[in-house]
Amino acid sequence: MTNAPLGAKGAIYPSLKGKRVVVTGGGSGIGAGLVEAFARQGAEAIFVDIMERESADLVAQLKDAPVPPAFHRLDLTDLAAVEAFFQALGPVDVLVNNAGNDDRHTLGDITPAYWDDRMAVNLRHMLFSAKAVAPGMKSRGGGAIINFGSISWHLGLPGLLLYETAKAGIEGMTRALARELGPDHIRVTAVLPGNVKTPRQAKWYTPEGEAEIVAQQCVPGRILPEHVASLVLFLASDDGRMCTGHEYWIDAGWR
Repeated sequence: MTNAPLGAKGAIYPSLKGKRVVVTGGGSGIGAGLVEAFARQGAEAIFVDIMERESADLVAQLKDAPVPPAFHRLDLTDLAAVEAFFQALGPVDVLVNNAGNDDRHTLGDITPAYWDDRMAVNLRHMLFSAKAVAPGMKSRGGGAIINFGSISWHLGLPGLLLYETAKAGIEGMTRALARELGPDHIRVTAVLPGNVKTPRQAKWYTPEGEAEIVAQQCVPGRILPEHVASLVLFLASDDGRMCTGHEYWIDAGWR
């Protein structure tokens, strides 16, 4: 059994048309799938990344979208640059904190500097991006912040100690932000993907390894970026207006 393509069968959310959406790490993989999904909905999709060639290619691929996406190069570990970017951009309706890096490492590899670097790459920017967009969302009557967690720490996968530490923190941060920002009608949720088929993941898994994961899923077939995007669209739309403070899994029942 293979995954059926979503294509034109995917849901259309009228509430997303014209909304200003920022996706971090939108140049490739799941992020590129998110950018395409929002652009096809007629949202103003703005994405940031440090991968310039891949990002430029994505913009070119989506030039026929109702509202072609816009790319800005931004190093999310530079908090001054993050603050300046959001100040220049102005209010947004949706923030998707997708960017992260799952480079493998062992306990013996970890130094104080590497700890700081991994937290900056995988956790810190999400909090400060949320802080930057919250006042503008409040001024527009509300908004949605969607943070990307991971199934990895729930499974205790090897070689990902700091990545899993950061991803566990994202779930706690999501709940805390949801409580703090809820009175301003700002919803904060977390999406936890399983093993998603992307070029980067192909770097870590052999075909045999992929088959082993699929065999542990309740639903056979590979999870694709477009499947993840379908969940994010719902959470960002008015249809998900009462969803906040929780994690939403999309892992085909792996865990």
